[in-house]
Amino acid sequence: MQLRADQLASHLAKTLAPLYLLHGDEPLLVIEAGDAIRAAARSRGFSEREVLVAGAGFKWDSLMLAAGNLSLFGGDKLVDLRIPSGKPGREGGEALQRYCERLPGGVTTLITLPQLDWAARKTSWFNALAQAGVAIELNAPGLAELPDWIALRLARQEQTAERAALEFIAAHVEGNLLAAHQEIQKLGLLHPPGQLTLAQVEDAVLNVARYDVDKLRAALLEGDAARCARLLEGLRGEDVAPPLLLWAFASEIRTLAALRAAQDEGRPLAAALRAERVFDDRRAAALQRALQRLRAPQLRAALLAAARIDRMIKGLVQGDVWDEFLQLALRLARKPA
Repeated sequence: MQLRADQLASHLAKTLAPLYLLHGDEPLLVIEAGDAIRAAARSRGFSEREVLVAGAGFKWDSLMLAAGNLSLFGGDKLVDLRIPSGKPGREGGEALQRYCERLPGGVTTLITLPQLDWAARKTSWFNALAQAGVAIELNAPGLAELPDWIALRLARQEQTAERAALEFIAAHVEGNLLAAHQEIQKLGLLHPPGQLTLAQVEDAVLNVARYDVDKLRAALLEGDAARCARLLEGLRGEDVAPPLLLWAFASEIRTLAALRAAQDEGRPLAAALRAERVFDDRRAAALQRALQRLRAPQLRAALLAAARIDRMIKGLVQGDVWDEFLQLALRLARKPA
């Protein structure tokens, strides 16, 4: 049986299946689903739990032995099998199929896999697991769905937020649900239950380790070369990771390039700002001021420079990364001839 992630809680409130199969690309959702199943098993008297990790050299007989090794005086048992590679191999695949053919009584089996490709989904062992129990795919929501996901998480702590605030959080945590989870928890600690404003969300979400990096982004938009140089020196002294700094540069350059292209093509800037998910009036004003200074050739050259820094960070090109960051900042701050 296939279940969606949002159906798991209601399912567990009614019953506990003999087998659960979790797979997907989002660690937070996989962890939470596994925790929910383990908690449901404990509440139903599954007092024993055995964890098996199917790595290199794993003996697949251990699975059947774990399921059959019930304590004489204990209750039911949860067998927690994890396959980090997602590839049990021929021996493992056959063992899993045999296991599904005769699921042991008094045992609930939880099998955790990473994201699987189409080939793995068509294997006999995967289909056997999905048919014998409950399969749940746990992938991260896309950017379009992320604000609604954040709203549901806020609702759990009796908080709501206006749409602009939800989209602001989504734009800052896209691709990292663990970071989103932490930001949501932080909002619960900082503010009481009720409605959150955009200003409250901005203040909380931006007040993180990237705070000085965000100051640099503001200086880049304002074309303040001297401030850019000072901030870069400070960030270097604090051992800020170059990939994080490159992300800040590249994201600003890509946004500016998209807005510049829209202006050059005669498209409305307001629509272009919405397309780039710029909802804050202050940031929109800063971007518009930067566009008065920057032209398409400058931005194309800046993107090429950012690509060179990326290769430098990866060790593919020789050079001083921090000097290249300074040169890139000066390139963006300079007015065209």
